[in-house]
Amino acid sequence: MTSFDTSPQLNVWRALLALAVVFVMLATTGWTALRNQRVPTALEASVAAWGHGRIDGRPLPDSDTSPARLARFFASLSEWQRTSLARRYPLAVGNMNGAPVELRYLANRTALEKARSVEGARMHDKRLSLSGQREAGQRMNHYDSLLARGRHILAFDPAGAGKVAEVFGNLGRAERVSVVVPGVDTELVTFERTARKYSAPVGMAESLYDAERSASPGTRTAVIAWADYTSPSGLGMEAATASRAEQGADRLNGLVRALPGRAPVSLFCHSYGSVVCGLAADTLPGRVTDIAVAGSPGMRAAKAAHLHTDARVWAMRDADDWIQDVPYLEVGGLGHGADPVSAAFGARVLSARGAHGHSGYFVPGTESLRNFAEIGVGAYRTVACAGEGDTCRAGLSAATAAGRA
Repeated sequence: MTSFDTSPQLNVWRALLALAVVFVMLATTGWTALRNQRVPTALEASVAAWGHGRIDGRPLPDSDTSPARLARFFASLSEWQRTSLARRYPLAVGNMNGAPVELRYLANRTALEKARSVEGARMHDKRLSLSGQREAGQRMNHYDSLLARGRHILAFDPAGAGKVAEVFGNLGRAERVSVVVPGVDTELVTFERTARKYSAPVGMAESLYDAERSASPGTRTAVIAWADYTSPSGLGMEAATASRAEQGADRLNGLVRALPGRAPVSLFCHSYGSVVCGLAADTLPGRVTDIAVAGSPGMRAAKAAHLHTDARVWAMRDADDWIQDVPYLEVGGLGHGADPVSAAFGARVLSARGAHGHSGYFVPGTESLRNFAEIGVGAYRTVACAGEGDTCRAGLSAATAAGRA
């Protein structure tokens, strides 16, 4: 009688098990590597080309080197040389922290013109479905808008859903800089809207810029509509976790560290954007003086003090914002922690009177927008606190409260 260890049935099972092990190894190594091979994006190709490029015989610096070193490199070039690099490597230069702001505007204009040509061809490509052709037309229309005279595009990446950032005001001469960090469903086609204008990054930033100029006409301000991270799509699992916010926090930190000059910077973070700001808080440079959140699902911290930042932390939420019904907790990576407008969190809680719902915080005429503008120009003494009294202004020094500290 054959022993169980050497039975034909056992040998068959052993062979099947060995095949399964091989299959798993292939699936996690070779096969996966083959499946994951892809054509580089236009931005990746531009950065790779930059890495092999030269200017008048000189090798170009690593695009990932520090913004300060890149700034020194560009400063050493003639205007013709800088323009030549922007034309040759538009996406690389247009997204390069450390490149001069005006050069990034020029590079991104070149990149947008090329992207528009690509979509123009796709609109008439018979190999695409009708919906694919319509999508190409929609993107081309957005590129046309971004190419309009007077627009200053600080970052642009056409890959996937698209990333973009735009500046309102003169960033190089600004005495105060504000950055609007939006939440879910932020991409190229939602960067600006005609309907519900002030729920999109462009409308938010433009509205804040106008309000800041009204609040302090003598202060030179600049506002950045920053949609330069991959936000969650919809309110599903991605929005309940911090994976997108972690990547966004790194990019936000890179942006702020590369801003020209030494002007104080204020962050205005809406919805999931407040998760991005919360995770970035402890790595941001000292020039970030204020982090203000609106309609926040949490900042991945139990208390404002746990953000480990010297910046003032402000929070607001309109009474009819549905975000208040989201559980404020963090369990096993799901959820974003404590409610930033709760007393226990310890933020300076601002009035959001007039905001009307989750997307109304930047609508002109609201107290929420006026409060943001006062923070943006540093006029803390005139912000309106939530509820009665002036608790949100407590502890501010006279110099700080006067608005120019």
